Amino acid sequence: MSTETHRVTITELASCSDSAVLRVSGELDQTCEEFFLRTLGASVEAGHRHLVLDVTALVFCDSRGLNCLLAVRWLLARREGSLLLAGAGRRLSELLTLTGSTELLPAYRTVGQALLAVPADHRPQWPPRGP
Repeated sequence: MSTETHRVTITELASCSDSAVLRVSGELDQTCEEFFLRTLGASVEAGHRHLVLDVTALVFCDSRGLNCLLAVRWLLARREGSLLLAGAGRRLSELLTLTGSTELLPAYRTVGQALLAVPADHRPQWPPRGP
């Protein structure tokens, strides 16, 4: 599954009943916040309580994008879940640090490392197997 707007693309890389790994590519700002929240909200509504966002291809994230990430984190926390970031670049890492968001939005170097923070019985197969 891959959904996109003109500035951001969200692709499901792996999933199971309780969690999903999603790649977020492009730019996360005001122009795509509704799309981002709707797409991730649909994943949560599908039953995914733990989301790992592979943000290695996210080239821009401003304060509105950060608010989107925090909103999804809040939604998942209410369902006793988590939002984890994997592959955050220098700019996103700096944004998280400057805003004091590193504890709310934990960032890991790889998807595999992020998935280790998800309870073992809630993790999707990683790396995903081919079709």
